[in-house]
Amino acid sequence: MTGAVVYFSSASENTTRFVESCRFDELGIATYRIPLRTGDGPLAVREPYVLIVPTYGGGVVAKAVPPQVKRFLNDPDNREWIRGVIASGNTNFGEAYAAAGRIVSAKCKVPLLFTFELMGTPEDVRKTREGLARFFTQQ
Repeated sequence: MTGAVVYFSSASENTTRFVESCRFDELGIATYRIPLRTGDGPLAVREPYVLIVPTYGGGVVAKAVPPQVKRFLNDPDNREWIRGVIASGNTNFGEAYAAAGRIVSAKCKVPLLFTFELMGTPEDVRKTREGLARFFTQQ
């Protein structure tokens, strides 16, 4: 299987906990974290990947994509390898739920594969693991 997961997690670590629960390494899927702080240096990914992104902005769609994710995707070499996106969000924000995923999907012209709320449920973990295993074998 060829493919990776690139994810961003804020200081709350919700996305990190979700990614760890998915145990992608057992499936041969590498994981890379987009740095939280600009001083940590940029991440460069040169293999097909699916981006897992939390939705920011407290319900304001224009602020949905974290600045660190924008910076990562503004590197044309990183953007070249994106194959899909998975987004988390908070259903309390209505239309803005998982908006970061829809925005990245549209801008990068890749499918929005899944959405989940906050840290995800065991069912979200199962669907994501199985879905990405299928997705990468079909790529």
